[in-house]
Amino acid sequence: MSRRTRLDLLTHIALIITCIIVLAPVLFALAKSTQTRAEVFRFPPQLTPGTALLDNYRTAWNAFSLGQYMVNSTYIAIAVTVAKTALSMLAGLALVYFAFPLKDYIFYFILFTLMMPTHILIIALFDLVSDLGWGNSYPALIVPFLASATGVFLFRQHFSSIPSDMVDAARADGAGPLRFLWSILIPMSWNTIGALALIQLIYMWNQYLWPLIIIREDARQVVQVGLRGMTAGQDTTNWGVVMAGAVLAMLPPMVVFILLHRQFTRGFALGQEK
Repeated sequence: MSRRTRLDLLTHIALIITCIIVLAPVLFALAKSTQTRAEVFRFPPQLTPGTALLDNYRTAWNAFSLGQYMVNSTYIAIAVTVAKTALSMLAGLALVYFAFPLKDYIFYFILFTLMMPTHILIIALFDLVSDLGWGNSYPALIVPFLASATGVFLFRQHFSSIPSDMVDAARADGAGPLRFLWSILIPMSWNTIGALALIQLIYMWNQYLWPLIIIREDARQVVQVGLRGMTAGQDTTNWGVVMAGAVLAMLPPMVVFILLHRQFTRGFALGQEK
C-alpha cells in the first residue's frame, strides 16, 4: 500500500468518525422518539427502536398542536425568505450599477450592522412593534426581518463579478434596470439566490426568542416555542414525545437543505458559479 493510499484511507476514516459524531444526537433523538417513558429512562440506555413510535408522533402532532406551529413557521419562513431575497437583490443592484452620493459608506454601514447582536435590539424593537399595534400578529414576526445585511453583501459581491459588457449590451438594447435584473442578473444568480434562501429559511425556522416575547396566542406561535411548551407545565416530561416533536420539527429544514445544498455550496464559491 502506497503512502498516498494510506493517507487517503486515514482521511476517509477520520471523516467517517466525524460524521458519526455529528449524527449521534440525531440518531439518539430518532431512537428515543419511538420509546415509551419507561423505555427512555431504562438503564443501560436503549438505543434501538421502541414500542411507541406511532403514539409518540401522534401525540406530538395532535395533543401539542405541533402541526399548527409548523404551519405558522412555514408561512413566516417563506414570507420572510421571498421578501428578503427580493429586497437584497434590489439593494445589490443599486450598490453595483447605480451612482449616488456616499454609496461606499452606505455599504460599509450595512457590513457594520453584521457585527451588531440581534438581542441588543429586542427592547427597542418590542416598543416599536407595540406602538404600531402589531403585537401578537404575523407582521411582528415578518416585517422586522425583511432587511438582510448578509443578503445585500452576497448579491453585491456576485453582481460585481458579472462582466460589464453585459451591462453595456443591455443598455444598447434599451433594457431598464428592472428588465436587466429580471432577464440577465436573476438567471445568472440562481446559486446565490438558493444559498441566501437556504440561510434565511433555516434562520427563520429556528426563531425562538422574538416569537416568545411578541406572540401571546398559541394559534400564531412558531414551532420552536411549541417544542418548549412540550416540556413546560408537566410533572413528568414524556421525553419520547418531546423527541418525536424535535424530529418532526427538523424535517422541513432538512428537506430544504437537501434540495438546495448544491446551490448553497456554489453560492459561496467566490464567483465560480456555472
